[in-house]
Amino acid sequence: LYLRAGSTISAESAILAITTRSANDAAVVLGEAMGGTEWGFAARMNREARLLGMEHTTFCNASGLPNRRQKTTARDMATLALAMLHNYPQYYHFFREKSFVFRGRRIYGHDHLLGRYPGVDGMKTGYTRASGFNLVTSSVRYGRRLVGVVMGGRTAHSRDHLMMALLNRGFGRDRRKALTASARVEPQPERKETK
Repeated sequence: LYLRAGSTISAESAILAITTRSANDAAVVLGEAMGGTEWGFAARMNREARLLGMEHTTFCNASGLPNRRQKTTARDMATLALAMLHNYPQYYHFFREKSFVFRGRRIYGHDHLLGRYPGVDGMKTGYTRASGFNLVTSSVRYGRRLVGVVMGGRTAHSRDHLMMALLNRGFGRDRRKALTASARVEPQPERKETK
């Protein structure tokens, strides 16, 4: 959002900036507000992650920008998504938004499956050069909710198609299951970090 030191932003706008646009500066603002410092917030996220059972995740910053010690898995991201849905349903509406207005300008999000794939009702995208195009998606059909995770997509388009294939496969299975978590990682060529 090109936030500047000393400027203000509402908590709602910062949350929408994170959930729709993956605005790193808004993530830092909220992280510092909640944790005192961005590192303090990362430590808080790590404590919460352990309580949720996210055994293979280490957060080092609020935004997810590259850090050699920062790591996660598709399973842990699915665990986090399910915890959001179960523990904080009153805030889930933020993950459904395709866009929001900030300082008179409409800001559009990166989740192309919202409104495109039947039943998708939100979650979160992510991208860094090192990790590729990532997506956590929640979708409801036939009275079931599926949560899918795709990590390491080569493009946003290929990531979206992988997610649709995952959801199609999941919804094609036994419809009696109330809740399923699916995860898939697309193989990536070896990449070097850039600064």
